[in-house]
Amino acid sequence: MGDVINLRLVRKWRARDEASSTADRNRKLFGRTTAQQAEDAAAKARIERALDGARLDSTSDTFEE
Repeated sequence: MGDVINLRLVRKWRARDEASSTADRNRKLFGRTTAQQAEDAAAKARIERALDGARLDSTSDTFEE
């Protein structure tokens, strides 16, 4: 005679294992290190500063006739 198995628990274990493997796969595909995120944030800030410095005032561009 075999062991008694609670099928509900087996389904939960299987679902957790699948979720864990999916999470591992996604971390490898889409994960980025903190250094990479900081580098992107610094590049974005540098671009924004350059654009703000080159912005013209809208009041000085109007021509009155």
